[in-house]
Amino acid sequence: MQFESDPRFVSRLTRHTLAIILAGGRGARLSHLTDWRAKPAVPFGGKFRIIDFPLSNCINSGIRRVAILTQYKSHSLIRHVQKGWGFLRGEFSEFIELIPAQQRLQEAWYAGTADAVYQNLDIIRSHEPDYVLILAGDHIYKMDYGAMIAAHVAREADMTVGCLEVSLNMAKAFGVMSVDAEGRVLQFNEKPAHPQSLPNNPDVALASMGIYVFNTQFLYEQLSSDAENLQSSHDFGKDIIPKLIQSCRVFTYPFRDAHSGQQAYWRDVGTVDAFWEANMELISVAPELDLYDKQWPIWTYQEQLPPAKFVFEDEDRMGMALDSMVSGGCVVSGAKIVHSLLFSNVKVNAYSQLEDSVVLPDVQIGQHCRIRKAVIDKGCVIPDHTEIGIDLVRDAQRFDVSPQGVVLVTPDMFGQHLHYHY
Repeated sequence: MQFESDPRFVSRLTRHTLAIILAGGRGARLSHLTDWRAKPAVPFGGKFRIIDFPLSNCINSGIRRVAILTQYKSHSLIRHVQKGWGFLRGEFSEFIELIPAQQRLQEAWYAGTADAVYQNLDIIRSHEPDYVLILAGDHIYKMDYGAMIAAHVAREADMTVGCLEVSLNMAKAFGVMSVDAEGRVLQFNEKPAHPQSLPNNPDVALASMGIYVFNTQFLYEQLSSDAENLQSSHDFGKDIIPKLIQSCRVFTYPFRDAHSGQQAYWRDVGTVDAFWEANMELISVAPELDLYDKQWPIWTYQEQLPPAKFVFEDEDRMGMALDSMVSGGCVVSGAKIVHSLLFSNVKVNAYSQLEDSVVLPDVQIGQHCRIRKAVIDKGCVIPDHTEIGIDLVRDAQRFDVSPQGVVLVTPDMFGQHLHYHY
């Protein structure tokens, strides 16, 4: 096999791969967190944005030609990428291209994931890739795409689908596959009401991650054919994959940890509850997602900020943080932070208490506040004596309370209309 005889096999493949990140979705299940930004632009993990994870995976995998397709309220996303991802060298044919929805082929916005790629085929052709890697821009994970592309080539596949095992209940929100012993896809059902379980494990199903590798010419042919089908919704999961598995070589690539062989870390932070939980996981002593991993760093735009500061040591006014993550630029002034995650430039004033909360950048919390199990959106100014997460019935009258009791607070809910111009 070529992979065994050529030590540069994978690097040659990644060099000739173009990654396309689909980053145009609103992410409506995140409620008011996406009122003014696309889901991939939502902050995560104290200093990152969701888009940083697939972008970092590309760079760490040796893929340095990346196109980001945007659509819904993309300004925040575009600014972040321009600030933090401009370090590639054009003279080496390295780039991260931002491609807004432009109605290049028709007078309509993207109808589906396949249509988003189809409407930019002329741009893809201009880069002349051998392989096209299509990624969702809204998941949290660390993955070596080079190994997946190598498996795709070794199997002489037309298309390879990244997959993971999920519970049957979770599988209802995914594309679910059944495969043969070699991993070739036999069936594919998008968001089935009754997912088919794995033969050796009746409790889980094999779900698509929304990650695809295509041979480039094959992708051109399939997208052009799909565009002519007036009955198609022009979506990879609903239309492209089900059609291909009957006559083409479509294989799965299981997403597993390279060392343990077990299911690797992957999170869809598509709801307020999932977003809160994934951030809370990072606070644990040994989180499954290691942000301190020097072998696979997560890159981002790093604002130049002073260190976090904790002030006052009075008996009833002591600035402290316990079992928490606190980012640069934060000032905890005589307040107590417990099991919480503070993004950059958060200021918490005297006698306030935070517990089990995620506080996004540039938030100011007044004095004598009590906040529990909350997500506070960027730029909020919390008035003195505010209580959040203490009385959920009262909270529901002014904030957004999730099914699991997480209270989402945005500036608009306080009448602080940061995004309006008068």
